[in-house]
Amino acid sequence: QVQLVESGGGLVQAGGSLRLSCVASGMIFSIEDMGWYRQAPGRQRELVASITSGGSTNVADSAKGRFTIFRDNAKNTVFLQMNSLKPEDTAVYYCNAVVRNRLYLSNTYWGQGTQVTVSS
Repeated sequence: QVQLVESGGGLVQAGGSLRLSCVASGMIFSIEDMGWYRQAPGRQRELVASITSGGSTNVADSAKGRFTIFRDNAKNTVFLQMNSLKPEDTAVYYCNAVVRNRLYLSNTYWGQGTQVTVSS
């Protein structure tokens, strides 16, 4: 079994910064893709940023130039550095990871989410 635990969310003023962290634990042989999604009330969940095991990244247009995704493989952790935050960034942010266990079986896991609120 694998668990993802997010942290780093909170309340910040527009223009401020936050760094989100997601730590994977459990029966992990390797972690493939990792990503951050967000969902605001009444809106669809959207991909914010993703990163492959090879380090290739993708960032949503709404976050380009402001958000950076990176990972620490030794700690099974993915980060989302958020700068120049805007009120429209307010949402619950979810961590996602594709994980292989020792039997080389892969599964997709989700964290419980961490709330980010940006005030104007």
